[in-house]
Amino acid sequence: MKVIDMHCDTLLGIALNRQKGIECSLRNNDLNISLEKMKQGDYLLQNFAIFTHLKEVKEPVKFVMDMIDLFYHEMDQNKDIIKPIQTYQDIIDNQNNGLMSAMLTLEEGAVVNNDLAYLRNYYRLGVRMITLTWNFENGIGFPNFSKNGYGEYDDKNGLTDFGIEYIKECERLGIIIDVSHLNDAGFYDVLKYTQSPFVASHSNARSVCSHARNMSDDMIRQLSKRGGVMGINFAADFLGEHADMSTIDNMVKHIKYIRNIGGIDCIGLGTDFDGIPQNLELKDASYMPMLAKALRKENFTDEEIEKIFYKNVLRLYQQVLK
Repeated sequence: MKVIDMHCDTLLGIALNRQKGIECSLRNNDLNISLEKMKQGDYLLQNFAIFTHLKEVKEPVKFVMDMIDLFYHEMDQNKDIIKPIQTYQDIIDNQNNGLMSAMLTLEEGAVVNNDLAYLRNYYRLGVRMITLTWNFENGIGFPNFSKNGYGEYDDKNGLTDFGIEYIKECERLGIIIDVSHLNDAGFYDVLKYTQSPFVASHSNARSVCSHARNMSDDMIRQLSKRGGVMGINFAADFLGEHADMSTIDNMVKHIKYIRNIGGIDCIGLGTDFDGIPQNLELKDASYMPMLAKALRKENFTDEEIEKIFYKNVLRLYQQVLK
């Protein structure tokens, strides 16, 4: 079963290990995602996010440039296994050549210095998806973030004027807009001011688990109507309220619920690997067949599982990537 994962923080994991003097590469490491683990999990494509913590990084643009350099260095070192993509056809070509694919993404849209020229340059450097906010107000919009994590949602503060310009430019360029972390009001502004499908790359169902980062029933329906996809997040807190463990059973609960609300075509995977606590039953990329097995036990057809694992996201990439 092929896999497309819309979100991981593995690039940061590699960088942090190297800062500590630990030898670490994309090919082999002790992280959730390595090329060897991806091969075992039958990966078609992995999105690699550049996460920028605005309150800890003094020079966000330089940080992003350094991380883009790390990404392409790893691609060059491992071109016998994986190759970066910028278009849908690149994905197909890589698959036909026996290679996995890598998409470069940003997690924190404000790394543009309030200047859309930076956004265009990120596109030129291969960025094809952007999570508009992280956990801070950022000049584009506002996050759904609460100290205890549950039951607090912001439906008042929409996108800024610059944020509206930003998403329109993303759409024009062919950058996939990602509303994970964005608040409810911001979600509806994305719906209002764009026409293309967009994603919630690593968010679950709020009615199953009331975490601030999860999506309401109406948001799921609207995302589905637009042709968008939401990626199941493997973090324990997003799967079950105050859960001690990230379990496959809870993943299946969310998938079944979302299928009932938005239909099978809006469900994908967004593991958040290497960015979440390690209390994981599905421990790394090599364990992905366990989720497929669990879905079969719940009477999901192979066609439905293929849609969840990669076909829904691949269809969206075909529509949006230029």
